[in-house]
Amino acid sequence: MSKIHAAITAVGGYVPDYVLDNHELETMVDTNDEWITTRTGIKERRILKGEGLATSDMAVHAVNQLLTKRGISAAEIDLIIFCTTTPDMPFPATANVLADKIGAINSWGYDLQAACSGFIFGLTTGAQFIESGKYTKVLVVGGDKMSSIINYEDRATCIIFGDGCGCALLEPNTDGYGILDSICKTDGSGREFLNQQAGGSLLPASHETVDAKKHFAFQEGKTVFKFAVTNMAEVAVEVMERNNITADDVTWLVPHQANKRIIDATAARTGVPDERIMKNIERYGNTTNGTIPLCLWEWESKLKKGDTLILAAFGGGFTWGSIYLKWAY
Repeated sequence: MSKIHAAITAVGGYVPDYVLDNHELETMVDTNDEWITTRTGIKERRILKGEGLATSDMAVHAVNQLLTKRGISAAEIDLIIFCTTTPDMPFPATANVLADKIGAINSWGYDLQAACSGFIFGLTTGAQFIESGKYTKVLVVGGDKMSSIINYEDRATCIIFGDGCGCALLEPNTDGYGILDSICKTDGSGREFLNQQAGGSLLPASHETVDAKKHFAFQEGKTVFKFAVTNMAEVAVEVMERNNITADDVTWLVPHQANKRIIDATAARTGVPDERIMKNIERYGNTTNGTIPLCLWEWESKLKKGDTLILAAFGGGFTWGSIYLKWAY
């Protein structure tokens, strides 16, 4: 019997309508368009506005789009892995909330938290369920309402992050297409440099934690940048080298959209030319778990069966990883 691989058979994506551009940010915090663009490559980001709207609501749009394109119903989904740093609630899992909202009555699911590397970790995990032979339709969702944990008086973070959600459906493939290799890594010593300090069991919510603004994302930029530039690039090269892949073999490099300088460093290290790199950071900023699936969604029409893709990400905590896959449709 041929080896079973987990192939992406459909993708979906959603970004909110509201555009927060650099010029509006200039009225909110001490910054300017040139400063932001030079350091991050970001011109605008999308923000989810509206009472009672959460991360799962963006996912509903993305997933329903995917289901329509694939021509299946939500009831056919076996498992939902929801990769997010901004769940609707601490519990129940946003995967469960999503399943209820879309009618995935035959699925089970859970949330996966690996910060910006979440979608890489989610695809890697989902692939194991497909390869086991027990599951035929695994939905991996990556999405965040980062505006819910951003302090718009902190220019170190508010210029970077936006809201958005993407998703991919994994199904079995025995023709050599799909996820062929992955590398995932963590280093928890990085937790002090990129985190949300309060709201967990270490610092439960209190008047003191709210007043100290410890429920917002915190980033020590220089340390995070240095670690990300090195490790996101190196893990992409590592997965290429152990599969005897050169830059000429890579159809598309799909990097996490954290910062244009980090993307450029990863491109330089892998040797993949600019015209074969998926980039939408200028328009969406860093949507955390949403960046890679949103890239696949936007470039879907340009992808061809058999294309070689290298996915790479880096996230807070620290987490990082890369995937080598062959596009299946």
